[in-house]
Amino acid sequence: DIEEEGVLIDNFHLVDRGIFREKEIVQLLTEGKYPTRNVEMNLSDLRAQIAANEQGIHEIHKMVRQFTLPVVEKYMQYVQENAEEMVRKVIDALEPGSFAYEMDDGCTVRVNVSIDKKERSAIIDFTGTDPQQKNNFNAPTAIARSACLYVFRTLVDQAIPLNSGCMKPLKIILPENSMVNPRPPAAVVAGNVEVSQTITDTLYGALKKLAGCQGTMNNFTFGNESDGYYETICGGAGAGPSFNGCHAVHTHMTNTRLTDPEILETRYPVRLEQFEIRKGSGGEGKYHGGDGITRAIRFLEPMTASILSNHRVVPPFGLEGGEDGALGRNTLIKADGEVVGLGHRAEIDMNPGDLFKIETPGGGGYGKK
Repeated sequence: DIEEEGVLIDNFHLVDRGIFREKEIVQLLTEGKYPTRNVEMNLSDLRAQIAANEQGIHEIHKMVRQFTLPVVEKYMQYVQENAEEMVRKVIDALEPGSFAYEMDDGCTVRVNVSIDKKERSAIIDFTGTDPQQKNNFNAPTAIARSACLYVFRTLVDQAIPLNSGCMKPLKIILPENSMVNPRPPAAVVAGNVEVSQTITDTLYGALKKLAGCQGTMNNFTFGNESDGYYETICGGAGAGPSFNGCHAVHTHMTNTRLTDPEILETRYPVRLEQFEIRKGSGGEGKYHGGDGITRAIRFLEPMTASILSNHRVVPPFGLEGGEDGALGRNTLIKADGEVVGLGHRAEIDMNPGDLFKIETPGGGGYGKK
């Protein structure tokens, strides 16, 4: 249910004539069916974002005063035109391709990439992708388009700023009522963190540029009525046509840092007992995939923990004869020693002494060994 994902905000007026509407924001965040648990943290985040935008405005005004508005606008136009040309150069060297990639719950993302060499453009067509899901594995169009932008930007081997010029040579077809273009009020929380990863890997597979990465953000959360914690966890990167995949890194649509162990253990009633590279989990090949990691957290007080992940059933794919990466695993080890295997998504009550163990997938290998 979309309501369970939090407070739905539709075009809310955040700042009115320079005044931060704190009272109204607090009402918005706390009076819903599923209110926030830490409104002060939310307010701090919003203030930081507003401050960042204000600084950006200040810097643009400073630049205009120094160089004049016509010069600044001309350079803005050049930045976009240059990005467009860089992507067209990438397209010049690409071959058409298609790929289908199944997720752990059985839904599939399909893409066909066609290349127009004369126009130096590409059509990215997701026709055939499964219908929108009754669960939250649905990606809004903004997420799907962002994943496409990300892939083609990574294929540019020059340092260019990310901007809309990159999208001009690309036509993206997202079928309506599919899991890459759902109809509201579809639940979408896994679209941002999981389906986006599948879209990215599917595109790389179609273009034969990169084997499957761990393909998940390994979303791990725990909390109670007063506290909540959320982290995404690294894994193995896929190998490419001339390079090995990296071990223990965030890949593609995620790039978050983990909380330091000392901070984690000080602020929450948990103990980090294991965090190491999962050696041998990357797929073999001429170029081997990166290894995932093992992370285990012991709970010292009763809490509820949940995991939202992928590639516990379907392995990250190898390309051009390379082997698949190892599957991930989620495991509960109870205080009395009982071992309980968990699926790719689970919510469970943790008691004092229980251990939650997460083994993240390895990346796929590339080419025959």
